[in-house]
Amino acid sequence: MADDARPASALKPADPCAMVLFGATGDLSKRLVIPALYNLEHAGTLPEGFALIGIARRNSDVDAWRAMLRQGLDDLVKSKTGTFQADRIDDGVWERLSRRMAFVQGDMTEAGLYTSVGQALEHAASERGTEGNALFYLAVSDRMFGPVVDRLGDAGLTQERNGAWRRVVIEKPFGHDLSSARALNAELLKSLSEEQIFRIDHFLGKDTVQNILALRFANSLFEPIWNRDCIDHVQITAAELVGVEERGEFYERAGALRDMVPNHMLSLVTLAAMEPPINLSPGEVRAKKAETMAAIRPVTPDKAVRGQYGAGAEGKAAGYRQEPDVARDSAVETYAALELEIDNWRWAGVPFFVRTGKHLTARVTEIAIRFKAAPLALFRGTPVESLDPNWLVLRAAPQETISLQFEVKRRGPAMTLAPAQLEFRYDDRFPKQSNVGYETLLYDVMIGDPTSFMRADMIEHGWRIIEPVLDAWAAEAPAFPDYASGSEGPEAADSLIAGSNQRAWRSLAPPARTPT
Repeated sequence: MADDARPASALKPADPCAMVLFGATGDLSKRLVIPALYNLEHAGTLPEGFALIGIARRNSDVDAWRAMLRQGLDDLVKSKTGTFQADRIDDGVWERLSRRMAFVQGDMTEAGLYTSVGQALEHAASERGTEGNALFYLAVSDRMFGPVVDRLGDAGLTQERNGAWRRVVIEKPFGHDLSSARALNAELLKSLSEEQIFRIDHFLGKDTVQNILALRFANSLFEPIWNRDCIDHVQITAAELVGVEERGEFYERAGALRDMVPNHMLSLVTLAAMEPPINLSPGEVRAKKAETMAAIRPVTPDKAVRGQYGAGAEGKAAGYRQEPDVARDSAVETYAALELEIDNWRWAGVPFFVRTGKHLTARVTEIAIRFKAAPLALFRGTPVESLDPNWLVLRAAPQETISLQFEVKRRGPAMTLAPAQLEFRYDDRFPKQSNVGYETLLYDVMIGDPTSFMRADMIEHGWRIIEPVLDAWAAEAPAFPDYASGSEGPEAADSLIAGSNQRAWRSLAPPARTPT
């Protein structure tokens, strides 16, 4: 294939549009947004009529910006530690993407910048064929979300005219508590309609996460057992090997609970727990997600555990309080675990345990469903003393897998049991693709599909659910640090899940693959 030839794609190209990237020189843009656009171009999914307009305060021009972004991609390829896993940068793909770039330097608080943005959009429509469609991506500090949208509105850039659409993509955090989330939603809705707002969560762009709906509703064997009659509890984990790295300043304001639970973790809960929609239209799917979030009770402080990592064994890893931009007596949590209760007919009495943390034993993102134990009476008079639980595990990272654990009889005359596992791995079944989690979501914004994005009411429910814990933790000084870097987290989390049924967290250690 010639370098300048566009590959065929299973998806139709998105609508012609200009993407205006605020924070174009920042870490998020370099590490995730630009790699996602590169992958979309590599797949032939970006429209021919596409323009990328970078906005930043840095005194730069388009050539310097292109060079910086290309260097960033090369660095990601060399490091092989991030989510961008390309073996090399295809020069032809990069050329097709980079020649459609423009750059506008300016202060986001100044009205003059938005005049320049309007001019850049007009130029993109005439020179790049964007048809006046525009996607404004706010890869900036959350304190700038409202002011930037206000100024876009004042400049008339959010108005949809002559059939052209205007959409705004907002990164988390969507507020810091319930009152600030409500205030932010109200401010955004001064200049935008709800249909124009896309609150992005890269967790929801992963193939395994998106496969939850297909697994549940396209397979008749799962739906009859997906309820309180058959399921004992659900564990949802988002564990990281790394610490806060260079994000100490942000983490001191947020902490693990604010950073992960009201968005990432609750989004996974709703996908696992929602009722079947009538169809897969965005309105129907989001309505069922919102119903599920509305049914989750606020978490009481006794159903929550926090932790902060200290130094690892033999001092091999620094504790959180030794990280850059972190207070030496910081009370900010780097680990949070909660027990959630969903107050509806399907899930009453089935606890959902969620946990997230940094500097843990392994990098793991998974939804694990534990089914109720089978009666043991049948096996009385045999060597069987207990039955291992059945698990259905949907793992999004590091290996995208779906596995089912069940009991089988060992070979031989005696009735002895052993756990067995059926496993589906994406890499074994489908060609491997570089995916940072934003590709599907950016494409969805370009075609106007909000299925994987949270509505304003869902955001507010997320904060409502955790607000009692936030208030309680703010009023009490914790005994930190309370878990070592490289461990599975604080001991208190084990007590949280044990309860009266002697449940236990699944190990974070990478599972051994079943021999074939």
